Amino acid sequence: MSRHSANSSGSAFHEDLSSGTPGDPFKAGPDADVVVEKLEMRSEETVHYKLYKRRFIGATALVTADAFHISVSRVNWLSNAANIVFICSAFAIPWVVRKLGIRLSCIICAVVQLFAAWIRYAGTAKSLSPDGAFALMMVSQLMTGMTQATWQVLAPRYSEAWFGLRGRVTATMIMTLLGPVGNAIGQLLAPIGTVKTSIFILGIATTVIAPSAFALGERPPTPPTFSGSKLSPPVTETLRRMSWRERCDFAILVWGFGVLDGVIVSLLTLVAQVYGPYGYDSSQSGFLGAALLISGIVAALITAPLFDRVLSHHLALTVKLVVPVLAGCWLGFIWAVGTHGLGASYALLAIIGVCSFTLLPVTLELGCEVTRNAELSGAMLWLAANAVGLFLVLISDVLKAGPNANPPYNLKKQLILHAAFALSIIPLVLCMRGKQVRREMDEEEVKRDEQES
Repeated sequence: MSRHSANSSGSAFHEDLSSGTPGDPFKAGPDADVVVEKLEMRSEETVHYKLYKRRFIGATALVTADAFHISVSRVNWLSNAANIVFICSAFAIPWVVRKLGIRLSCIICAVVQLFAAWIRYAGTAKSLSPDGAFALMMVSQLMTGMTQATWQVLAPRYSEAWFGLRGRVTATMIMTLLGPVGNAIGQLLAPIGTVKTSIFILGIATTVIAPSAFALGERPPTPPTFSGSKLSPPVTETLRRMSWRERCDFAILVWGFGVLDGVIVSLLTLVAQVYGPYGYDSSQSGFLGAALLISGIVAALITAPLFDRVLSHHLALTVKLVVPVLAGCWLGFIWAVGTHGLGASYALLAIIGVCSFTLLPVTLELGCEVTRNAELSGAMLWLAANAVGLFLVLISDVLKAGPNANPPYNLKKQLILHAAFALSIIPLVLCMRGKQVRREMDEEEVKRDEQES
């Protein structure tokens, strides 16, 4: 809530949002933000309070829009750029990684990421026009999207090439969670400092970390497993080798993973708009998003080693048991928002985080098991995740309630869509076999080596 100081005669001074479009909380004019003037100097003055509809916008988006003097819509498209790049390049990434190899692909990504970080910082120059700043930021986002897509696809392949049967899920989990860890830190630290300072710190961190890519090796002298000793076959050969049942299982995994990740991306993007209509500010919304991420990260760190050493043959069973619980939480979340305070929301989001992040590396590894092609399975799974996430974010404007709703501009229909997507996975995963063919091949080779020795 913004506060207004009274004038010397004691009459209240009220700001009008006439520069914005009536009824639209996302087009308020620049005079909507009013600070307290002379509050400490004139304690006798009456202070009036006013609640602005523009509070529904996420704090980060507002600060970025103000810093670069661009619209919030443009800021949102900066976020969507990475998803679009992945969707457009998903089919090419497995081929590129197969041709260049792991090490060279990582080096190229590190160099591109380094240039992207400093191009983004160049966009903060005060001498640039808003259009010039937006252009540099968009170029940086597109470059970052390309590298992010490659890193995500490389994670299962790197685990396969360097880690054995008792470490692949954990390795995939660690590499996959680096993105959510950054998101969690951003959720907690976004209000601190200026946008320019944050981008500068990002550039410094990228500069320090990027050279580590040169330390990566293509593959160990002695492969850890049979599958780790082989190059992934081309896409056509992979599809030809897969049975009809394996293709069906992989299609189920692609849709399930897309929903698993996409609904979380959508919620974290829209969390301030989900809770804003019920009177919660952006800080409270940010902590809710952080609760989901932190609980999920902790759960993944605990469960991933269990799947490597104890539950190594039960990946499909885990998916079948956890997905109904996860879908039930998304269904209950529809009523938790705005009706039971924040306690119910924190509890459900924590469970959603635990279930989702537990399934994240499990699904990635199960995709590799079914296809025997780490690059292809990773690319298709992340393609689905980015496509579903982008769709859910873009459709939120259509599903947003009107000014006469109770409360105005709520996103209850969006939450219903999230739950519907999550519930759609249940009958599919129950029909999935999810045979771990790759593990069986590796275990047979280990037994053969032991017998020969």
